[in-house]
Parts: sequence; structure tokens; C-alpha cells
Amino acid sequence: MLTWLQHKDYPEFWKKYQSHFKNKTEYNLNTARFVVFDTETTGLNRKIDRILSIGAISTIGNTMDVADSLEIYLQQDMFNSETVEIHGILKEGNTTKYEEKEALIQFLDYVKNAILVAHHAAFDISMINECLARQNLPKLKNKVLDTGLLFKKTNLSSIYKDKLYSLDELCKLFGIKKHDRHTASGDAYLTGIVFLKIIGELSKTRKTTLKSLFNNPNRRGLL
Repeated sequence: MLTWLQHKDYPEFWKKYQSHFKNKTEYNLNTARFVVFDTETTGLNRKIDRILSIGAISTIGNTMDVADSLEIYLQQDMFNSETVEIHGILKEGNTTKYEEKEALIQFLDYVKNAILVAHHAAFDISMINECLARQNLPKLKNKVLDTGLLFKKTNLSSIYKDKLYSLDELCKLFGIKKHDRHTASGDAYLTGIVFLKIIGELSKTRKTTLKSLFNNPNRRGLL
């Protein structure tokens, strides 16, 4: 048999992650589990830079479950002193830091088959996928929503025409007090609140379904 037709023997943690996608369950907007997440990195080059930390929190219905959250710090094989001023993550210190593979195991075990949500999600997804590639694993299988793209669906988007809708701008627009900005867990929490606010805005003017959140004819990029 040709090599490319042979079954690849993936590690158990990847098989466990894949198993969550075998049985397709019909979810709706009120029952689906969303995992809002963010990464802090050494820079913005997905091929060269590395993830420093991952923060994630889940939402179901209109509720964000603070108890169902995740925060992981990764060992820093690379160090960029210029970005420390932004994220504040030092190479050393008392915070427990995990090897990249162990961080992936924890992240995949946490997200399972949830719908991933992030602000300008293409970057965060690509950084996770690069981690997976370094472990000789496929890309993430989860569906993904971008709060920046979702915001464009609301009537409020006319206020910020032709802008990138930064997380700071959306927090200001929705009157969200910024806490722990530029930490992965802090930004995941803020993005989670923004996500729920956007769903609320969409529901004011139209029937909003889980399927409608993914309908975007102008969708471009890595997602």
C-alpha cells in the first residue's frame, strides 16, 4: 500500500480529542457549548513566534461559566523582551509552565468539540495549529466564530465603518470594564462578554440561530 494511504497512528490524546466529533449532535444556540479563548504570544509571526499562554472560558446559552475555564502558561524556548511590556509574562518566575505538547493536551481535553470563539480568531487558531503541526498532528477540528466578524452583522457596526473592530473598541462600545487586558485569560473573559453582547444585539432585530452565526459570504482568511 502506498505510504500516503496508510493509517497514521496518532497519540492517544489526539484520538480522544477526535472521538468527540464522531457522533454528530444537533445543537442550537441555547444548548451549544462555546469556548472563548485567547493566546498571548512572543510576536505576530505564526511561523517563528510561539504561544506564551492560553486562556479560555466556556459559555452555554446566555451564561459564561467562570468555573469552567482554563489558563495555561508555556515554557519559553523563545523570549522577546519587547513584548513583555504588553503581556507581562516573564521567562522565569513562580508560575508553572508546561511544555508545548502538554499544553496542547490540556487545551484539547478542555475544548473537546465545542465551538471556538476568539477576537480576530484567525491568528489564535493559526498559532494553535502551528503547535499541532510541530507535534505532527492535523489542524483543529472545531468550528470557529470570530467576534470581529460577528460584530459586522449587528446594526451597531455602522458606527465603526471600515475599522478592524479592536477588542478595546468593542469593550468601550458595550460599556465593558476592562480587567486583566493583554493576559490570555483576561482577554478571553472580555471576549466572552463581547460575544454575549453581540448575540444579544443580533437577537433584537432578527431571529438568530446557531447556523446564522456562521453565515458570512465575505469570510476570508485562515478560518
